[in-house]
Amino acid sequence: MNSKPLYFLSVSELSHLIQKKEISPVEVLEAHLSRIESLEPKLNSFITLLPEQAREDAREAEKEILKGKYRSPLHGIPFGLKDLYYVKGIRNTSGSKIYDHFIPQYDSTVAFKLKEAGAILLGKLNLHPFAYGTTGENEEYGHMHNPWNLHLIAGGSSGGNGSSVASGECPFAMSSDTGGSIRIPASLCGIVGLKPTYGRVSRYGIVPLAWSQDHAGPMARTVEDCALIMNIVSGYDPQDPTSAHLMVPDYTQALKKEIKGIRLGVIKEALELPIESYVKESFWKAVDQLTDLEAIISEVSFPIYHYGSSIASIIQMAEATAYHIELIRKHGLQLFPPVRLRLESGIFISATDYIQAERARTLFYRQSLELFKTVDLLLTPTLPTTAFPIGTTSLKIGEQKVNVVSLLTQYTRPFNLNGFPAITIPCGFSENQLPIGLQIIGRPFDEETVLRTAYAYQQSTDWHLKRPPL
Repeated sequence: MNSKPLYFLSVSELSHLIQKKEISPVEVLEAHLSRIESLEPKLNSFITLLPEQAREDAREAEKEILKGKYRSPLHGIPFGLKDLYYVKGIRNTSGSKIYDHFIPQYDSTVAFKLKEAGAILLGKLNLHPFAYGTTGENEEYGHMHNPWNLHLIAGGSSGGNGSSVASGECPFAMSSDTGGSIRIPASLCGIVGLKPTYGRVSRYGIVPLAWSQDHAGPMARTVEDCALIMNIVSGYDPQDPTSAHLMVPDYTQALKKEIKGIRLGVIKEALELPIESYVKESFWKAVDQLTDLEAIISEVSFPIYHYGSSIASIIQMAEATAYHIELIRKHGLQLFPPVRLRLESGIFISATDYIQAERARTLFYRQSLELFKTVDLLLTPTLPTTAFPIGTTSLKIGEQKVNVVSLLTQYTRPFNLNGFPAITIPCGFSENQLPIGLQIIGRPFDEETVLRTAYAYQQSTDWHLKRPPL
């Protein structure tokens, strides 16, 4: 038996023990419910907890497994859903009390797939209201707190996902990412977050922010766990018009291949942006480690990169406001003020602005593809800084004062614009013991190479084994 507490075992470790009948889904669930009970007053990761339903599901999973009816590697594994994912009969708030009593009548595709796989829903996770923010602040349900330091942000918009997985409240959680909402909290909380290619995972039944940049993906403590989850949730869905009709590989098989000779490109323009010196140092140490694994490193130039965030922001603002226009009209005064400001600002994006941004997006996409003629993957830091105090609106990096929204999305948002797959993995810690992330970006629908490289790096380091002092 593994000496680690059950709540800090990875999905793959738990899955192995459950399949061998060395532990039961009921034991696993109770360990996580106990962890939630002790930590939740500090972290505020959840909006809705489902302990009794989860217990019933765990007992049913135990019966099935004992009878030899093993559904998948996720059978009996607890998980959390960002409170944008519809689950039939369970309230879905989108992070706002305006929808405190809204109960969907159907499952999102991801929730349905996980249910069919035998995974056990612990509850719905806290988020920045309507997923429209980068810090994980929420005045209505309470701010999310970073498990490494409770005074600091967990990141957004999926702050509840980041804090719950990092702290051992959940083995894994499903999230959404429009400008970095998987990768930002994953990096700040010291876990793994995968934004798959646009269209790889269905978004049916997930409340949108900006439909042409929204992605659904997993957050977990290891790369292997993300691969396991992707095997379950990926694939074509006729209910999602943007879903890609492509074969889904076995992502866990990709992890077994070495990365010797793989070509990795460091984006020159990305490192010209404001960045803390200790983050840059950790990034280059990670690059050196990949070199030791016999990857081939080169610098690549991506001239349009500096415009990527601006292009993406215009499109996001227009689409978010278009989706939420009735909300603004009917409930504008009830909205969290920073979210209200962003939604109302979108009213002033003209059709001409939107179309011009979409034209620029086409150019950005083409230049993105050009880069992959000479490299197999791209590398950047995930974030230019570590977590900072809740309520902070700007930071000074060197001599430059930067708005935190721009700062936290400068490495993530461009890859929502082009829809390419990107993962963040822990690659170091600051002097005050806060996690630092490495971002790896791949070609469209080449999550296999992204996961394989991230896994090789993770297996050669121990950053992902560190746990918050809770």
